[in-house]
Amino acid sequence: MPGTPFGVVHLDVPPVASGPAVGSLAAGIASILVSLLVVCFGVAGADWDGVWAAGAFTVLAVLTGAGAVGAGLLALRQIRRPVSPPAVRFTGRGLAVAGVSCGAAGLLISLLGLGLALLVSLS
Repeated sequence: MPGTPFGVVHLDVPPVASGPAVGSLAAGIASILVSLLVVCFGVAGADWDGVWAAGAFTVLAVLTGAGAVGAGLLALRQIRRPVSPPAVRFTGRGLAVAGVSCGAAGLLISLLGLGLALLVSLS
């Protein structure tokens, strides 16, 4: 082949969406949904010890939110890494950024929801 060193042919490998980016977005959305349960149980269930349920769901929301942020940062690092031509290129930067932001929002909403649940139960 003219134009390639030693006549080596490089096959064109199509880019692939990063798995951690997709997982980050899924975990971030789950974190937001679970954090909404924290707010619902904390405010509506203040009369019947809903704070315990809100606390349990807060742990779940914090774990999924932290996982989303971690997987999103890993995916951003994977996407940024330069590769030689025959290797697989990864795409999905937007998915990773959305996963990080949704995970952080889920963390924030769940912690604020737990604080609100404690405030409502003490008053």
